[in-house]
Amino acid sequence: MPEICLAGTGGMLPLKNRYLTGLFVEHNGKAVLIDCGEGMQVALSQFGLKISRIEILLITHCHADHVTGLPGLLLSMGNCSRTEPLDIYMPASCERVFKSLMTVCGRLPFEVRAHKLPDKQAVSFTADKIDPMLTISTLPLKHSVSCLGYSLFFDKKPVFKPDNAKALGVPVTLWRRLHAGESVTLEDGRVIAPEEVTGERRKPIKLTYTTDTLPFEGIAQFAEGSDLFVCEGMYGERDKKESMDQKGHMLMQDACGLAAKANAKMLWLTHYSPAEKHPENFEAELLNLFPQVKISRDGEKLEL
Repeated sequence: MPEICLAGTGGMLPLKNRYLTGLFVEHNGKAVLIDCGEGMQVALSQFGLKISRIEILLITHCHADHVTGLPGLLLSMGNCSRTEPLDIYMPASCERVFKSLMTVCGRLPFEVRAHKLPDKQAVSFTADKIDPMLTISTLPLKHSVSCLGYSLFFDKKPVFKPDNAKALGVPVTLWRRLHAGESVTLEDGRVIAPEEVTGERRKPIKLTYTTDTLPFEGIAQFAEGSDLFVCEGMYGERDKKESMDQKGHMLMQDACGLAAKANAKMLWLTHYSPAEKHPENFEAELLNLFPQVKISRDGEKLEL
């Protein structure tokens, strides 16, 4: 099952007690990192997260607090003797900034493979490096620059029914292949299909991450049914609403409203403004809006 850690919850600039927003998702001993602000490798180390396990990096957009930690992270990976390629996905408009950041990395001992995602069109792709049953989908957000939200779907194998397999005379050595979705041929020539020894497919685990955006109905649709919805909430003061609308951000209350519409099981707030020193002060109000909200802190962890 995926293990989630918010490596940081801050927006704009790192603070003495708050790293910049980034999400570390580990599954099957491999990890996806979403965003890479300044000092990300330090935050990951502090919370016991191994950078050697990162196989995929997802960038939401190319503002400094989401990408300027990239050279430091890549160099740290190189110093850990990494040789396997790293795949980085980003909005297509980030290409110039990405190439500029790469110039200060020098020669790395591993290949960095950049993948450009459409800025204005939702797409999905399979994250085979992590798990062939992991699908990642994007949503174009509404910010001052092109920005993407991400949903990760961890599909589950159907429940295996050993009694069915035994009744059909299927050797134990073939059970794994059937559970993986393959048909098998027995010595007597019978072909056994996976559906004969498995139950209905189970609902996938869904994780959704959106930050640096105006609130809009499409986010609720994108996050529908999420087991965990991680969403920005820069301020809790409602009088900041006009300012947030102008800058392409949202309030904590906006995030709660979207989570409720999405029927999310849990909401973690993140990307707090540096001026929002005590987001916990709004907890009572936010719990009334969405009872499953958490005023997240750096290092927040959860196994889904």
